[in-house]
Amino acid sequence: MKRFLPLLVVLLTVGFVASKTRAPRNPGAFDVVGFGQLPVLANGRLKPIDTMARSSLLQLQGKQYVLTPDGGTPTPIEWLLDVFFRPELADTYRVFEIVNPDLLALFSLRTEDGRDGKRFAYDQLKQSFAELDRQAKLANDVESAVRSPFQRAVVQLYGNLIQYQRLHYAVAPPSRPDFLGDLLKLQEQVAAGVAAVRAKQAGQPHDEAAAKAMTEIGEVFVDMANYSNIYLVIPPERGSTDPNAWRAAGPTLLETFRTGQVDPSALAYAGFAHAWRAQNPEQFNKLVQLFRADLEKRFEAQLQKAQAESRFNAAQPFYWATYVSVLAFLVGVFSWLGYTDPLRRTAFGLLALTWLLMLGGIVTRMWLEGRPPVTNLYSTAPFIGCVAITLCLILEGFFRNAIASVAGAVLGITTLIVAHHLSLSGDTLEMMRAVLDSNFWLATHVVVINMGYSATFLAGFLALIYVARGVFTTTLDKPTADALARMVYGIVCFATLFSFVGTILGGIWADQSWGRFWGWDPKENGALMIVVWNAIILHARWGGMIRQRGLMCLAIGGNICTAWSWFGTNMLGVGLHSYGFTDAAFVGLIGFGASQLLMIAIANIPLDRWRSFRRSGAAPRAPEHVEEFAPAK
Repeated sequence: MKRFLPLLVVLLTVGFVASKTRAPRNPGAFDVVGFGQLPVLANGRLKPIDTMARSSLLQLQGKQYVLTPDGGTPTPIEWLLDVFFRPELADTYRVFEIVNPDLLALFSLRTEDGRDGKRFAYDQLKQSFAELDRQAKLANDVESAVRSPFQRAVVQLYGNLIQYQRLHYAVAPPSRPDFLGDLLKLQEQVAAGVAAVRAKQAGQPHDEAAAKAMTEIGEVFVDMANYSNIYLVIPPERGSTDPNAWRAAGPTLLETFRTGQVDPSALAYAGFAHAWRAQNPEQFNKLVQLFRADLEKRFEAQLQKAQAESRFNAAQPFYWATYVSVLAFLVGVFSWLGYTDPLRRTAFGLLALTWLLMLGGIVTRMWLEGRPPVTNLYSTAPFIGCVAITLCLILEGFFRNAIASVAGAVLGITTLIVAHHLSLSGDTLEMMRAVLDSNFWLATHVVVINMGYSATFLAGFLALIYVARGVFTTTLDKPTADALARMVYGIVCFATLFSFVGTILGGIWADQSWGRFWGWDPKENGALMIVVWNAIILHARWGGMIRQRGLMCLAIGGNICTAWSWFGTNMLGVGLHSYGFTDAAFVGLIGFGASQLLMIAIANIPLDRWRSFRRSGAAPRAPEHVEEFAPAK
């Protein structure tokens, strides 16, 4: 039984994850999955409407889960369909996250008025839009770095409301419940209506009713053009195969007054609106089938990618990898307390499953983008975690003590949580900046430097395990301590090599891009800090200046250097390398740095102080048979 228990646990976990990552299914009679796989060009990238829905929900409320006022749980696509075609219903969904108490007071709201105490509906906010607009203008006049928490919350909510309005107008105007009827009538009367408007402008006799109707629908089209010009949902004109020639709905409909014909794709979206409002699944599904068949004739490759991305979104491999890595961590920790070998092998198998999920997600993103694995700040997080887990699997294969499995699980959890928070800003498969548009350098400098980040973090987390087990438990015996020291030393050597080579490659790329090899840019300084810090660790060890505990303290310090180079330099908002600017991570970065300094301080408390603590019962008993934590004999 002990022999097969690890395999059984891993297989059960694989079966559970496989059931959650299968192809998406329609929750009802409507083919919402097919609609979600239709492509839209946004921010320079052709992507499925499903991605548009999910990234919008993440931006608005930090999660993809929606709850209707009557307790229903629509999928992200169903929510977006309501935003598109039933705005009066969508406005009642509580999807706007507000946690700042002063901002809640601005809307005269209490936490109990919202879902989960922090999510509120558009209808609950609209009565105070004028004051929010005034506060947003005041906040925009203040530099981002010095805004108060209230001002940052105002700017964020204001941007979310603008995003929500853009979705409202992306394919159909919210003020026209029978938009299909409007367009069909327009197509019949456009010539006469345009003539009436021109006669009215020239002061000539005209049909007043026709001129008024044409003016009203024209104003609707102008509103759509003003609000939704970032979402290009209308395919190129028939006969065109240019994937970059997609158009926004508003400008396309305005062209009706020139051509005398309503664009067929705009009519199709109006048909979607009519079918969704009337809750007519047969008409809706038929339109999805016809619309897709027309696109397949010209954009088959793009449709296949959109379908694959939609399935990737539904599978959420990084999300499930987080849960599997938590399980691997718990099993690995319990293996130190007893039932060692079966639990150790189980933790190893679960970590391997985490690695497969993360690797599958990274490879899929590479195929969708046509790029190497690291292209923006978001993509660094799963890549760093995946590299760290790879190294941990190799270490565990040599040492077989579950330490590397626990360290890999912790790094997997940490990097995936970081990735989740980075995804809240929008689409994570964004287009590359011009200076970064080089697959060669992305595959060399960026990949190598991030491997250096990953290894430095791994050394630091292994050192944290050493200190935690040596100070707070009695499980750090001498063989385990020696094994941890060898792990940390080997990983620091690996980190030094890759961080150094990556920094040199970055200098060569900078020379080609900007005409100088080195400019003391904050990001360049951060990379240099990692190289120098790792070199200090190695030289201090070689020179006999530190022993095991000193090695671990310096390795923990590497966590601070790497976190600063990864995030801190971006938060400065200056320099040529600030591609992933974010000030939201400031508190987390400071907290992380403080926690690492605390662990270093704990590891450096004099040994006689620990002995007096143990005698008084104020601290756990440290194992006296470990040389670094024992009194001299």
